[in-house]
Amino acid sequence: MPKLLGPLDRMFQALADPTRRAVLERLGRGPATVSELAQPHAMSLPAFAQHLDVLEACGLVRSRKQGRVRTYRLQPRRLQQAERWLQAQRALWQRRLDQLDQFLQQTKD
Repeated sequence: MPKLLGPLDRMFQALADPTRRAVLERLGRGPATVSELAQPHAMSLPAFAQHLDVLEACGLVRSRKQGRVRTYRLQPRRLQQAERWLQAQRALWQRRLDQLDQFLQQTKD
């Protein structure tokens, strides 16, 4: 069975990795070069670059190359899609829990 991931799936897949989440947190403070982003992570530059590729492919970051220096910038608007999905799930489960609470109160009485 082929794995065809939609945009939201790719975003959550990208967010599932702690290295990529750390990169996003760092970029939340402002743009950074590849070497600045890679510095705190104990891995080869090619391995780290794969993390950046995943983040860029799902639209969470954007890069710009100037000379030999590639700089990454956070694209916070892309997180809104995940935020909307999470809010819908929260509302759904809140309604379900409210209904369960109501049911339990009725059966208790």
